[in-house]
Amino acid sequence: GGMDSAILASYMPEGSDAYTFRFMNGAYQSDELERAEYFARFNKLKLHYIDIDWSVVESSVDIVMKQKGAPVHSIEPQVYHAAVNAKADGITMMVIGDGADYVFGGMDGLLSKDWGFDEFYKRAIYLEPSEILKKNVDIRNVFERYRIGESYIDFVRFYNEIITDESYSSYKNAFEAAQMPYIDPYERLVLSSPLDLLRIRSGESKYLIRELFGIKYPIPVPQKLPMPRPVDAYFANWKGPVRAEFRKKLDMSRYSGNQKWLMYSLERFLNLFNI
Repeated sequence: GGMDSAILASYMPEGSDAYTFRFMNGAYQSDELERAEYFARFNKLKLHYIDIDWSVVESSVDIVMKQKGAPVHSIEPQVYHAAVNAKADGITMMVIGDGADYVFGGMDGLLSKDWGFDEFYKRAIYLEPSEILKKNVDIRNVFERYRIGESYIDFVRFYNEIITDESYSSYKNAFEAAQMPYIDPYERLVLSSPLDLLRIRSGESKYLIRELFGIKYPIPVPQKLPMPRPVDAYFANWKGPVRAEFRKKLDMSRYSGNQKWLMYSLERFLNLFNI
């Protein structure tokens, strides 16, 4: 339903199978589902919906954790489930578009300005370990490798190395758990010149992708949205972790769905491996 996948769809042979996630009976990000249907019709593809709810996530999360040997990103259970369903349909290779954000400057929030070290750390960390865990390890050393002078950080290098590695490995893990071969064409591309940060900061994230979309389709470029995953709804009534490693009486109303996923994923991982 997004412009990255729409562009990949435009290069696929007619009659190819296309898969898109559908949450909450289609109520979540319904506009993206409508675009997915349009792109499938425009390119003469066979569209399949992969319905995702919490039961699907919960039944898949242990599998991808065992494959990774670590807590997982919230995208991994649903990617695994999609790959398993495609495999059951007879699909032997999947094409995905995760890498476009990283190669073409789609992470516009992270690229929005020259960051001070401390403020970038707070933005990128999502959840400070010391806030939720009784015993914890300070991971600022990961960021220190990218420090510039006293107060700044090489956020572009951090973006190109740490953030891309995290995202690419999440998809790789999910597909490997499903034993499904896949390719991300964007991941294989390298820009011949540095990203134009001024254009990105002026509101043109992924400006090259936008230009290509305009060539491929006679409709406005859709708003850039992350891969859908309704973690806020999943954890709306979650009481929080109960293991002894976590601090007691955490006020869960203070945390976003993505932050709650980090806590849930860590606790599930510890339970899974009897740690």
